[in-house]
Amino acid sequence: MDRKSFTQKLALLGVCPFVIQKLSASEASGANVFQDDKLRELQSQKQFVENWLSDLLDSIDKNLDRKTQEKIVGNCGVACFNRYQFKKDIAINGSGDLDKLIESYKKNFEIWKEGETLHIRYGEVSKDCYCPAANYRAPKPNDIHCECTRNTHKTIFETALGKPFRVEILESLRRGGKTCHFIVYLS
Repeated sequence: MDRKSFTQKLALLGVCPFVIQKLSASEASGANVFQDDKLRELQSQKQFVENWLSDLLDSIDKNLDRKTQEKIVGNCGVACFNRYQFKKDIAINGSGDLDKLIESYKKNFEIWKEGETLHIRYGEVSKDCYCPAANYRAPKPNDIHCECTRNTHKTIFETALGKPFRVEILESLRRGGKTCHFIVYLS
């Protein structure tokens, strides 16, 4: 039974509002202690995951050539596409038709056609990287993390239109740009 229902039933039984208030405060106090403990536990787990991810990416950076790094992190971008329905919906809503795909993209991104290329941009200026995993690491020149996003867009296009596409990173926040901006080559 929720707190509101419990309080209403007590009131119907004629229990004094002061008693109800005291019961609610006592219950809330116990709940706060539990919530504080749970919050500390979750913060500790979050810090562990952040450190582990940082260690992994540092190890990838130190021990693997750039092409292999791009492949590994790029596969994370494909998995991100598969994990988040809004990304799959862009491809589904644009399935088989470039103009429909562009319209589908416009719900979440700036997108425009320029000759045989399409530009996908996260606004003229962005204040933060949109990836929650990336925001806990300091950006670097030529940051490998941007390969994840590049491959997400590549996967959206390839899924929607059923053929391979080349996608390049024009600029990104993590690489010192003022926003994230990708180019999709149509031919």
